Amino acid sequence: MAVLKIVLTIVFIVVCVALVVLVLMQEGKSAGLGAISGAAETYWGKNKGRSMEGLLVRLTKILAVLFMVLAVILNLNVF
Repeated sequence: MAVLKIVLTIVFIVVCVALVVLVLMQEGKSAGLGAISGAAETYWGKNKGRSMEGLLVRLTKILAVLFMVLAVILNLNVF
């Protein structure tokens, strides 16, 4: 069981680092002055889910859930 805990801890650390990197790679959500002129209604604004930004958001959500699950599993006193 000690080997499983070590493996899960290593996976947890990798998920933590990846989550930090993904959050830092994302752009801010503030609209800024672009909202006044309607710049948010461009092609990239409408298709944000298929762009790199959409991929980063999706990966962040997946890693956040994985982070929470691993944190709960590692906090159990089963090991």
